[in-house]
Amino acid sequence: MAEVAPAPAAAAPAKAPKKKAAAKPKKAGPSVGELIVKAVSASKERSGVSLAALKKSLAAGGYDVEKNNSRVKIAVKSLVTKGTLVQTKGTGASGSFKINKKAVEAKKLF
Repeated sequence: MAEVAPAPAAAAPAKAPKKKAAAKPKKAGPSVGELIVKAVSASKERSGVSLAALKKSLAAGGYDVEKNNSRVKIAVKSLVTKGTLVQTKGTGASGSFKINKKAVEAKKLF
């Protein structure tokens, strides 16, 4: 008894390649970090700008702080670690912040 293997049933239909979701276009405009630096440099406060005041000035400029609250905090922390901002009070993303004059002068030299 010679058994013959059944022929593949109409060869499995070829799967269409999955289409990637269309990449969302990047929104034009300055980054959160740039907006924060502008807001802090525009302030005339001697002791620096508090995080709450910073968020108010960003909201007045048209930035949706409620939706992007975590982005604002992350940007503030990264600007402090880079040396662009100096934290005068508080820890982490809370407290008051000033522009680092030494870092600004160093960038102008180069």
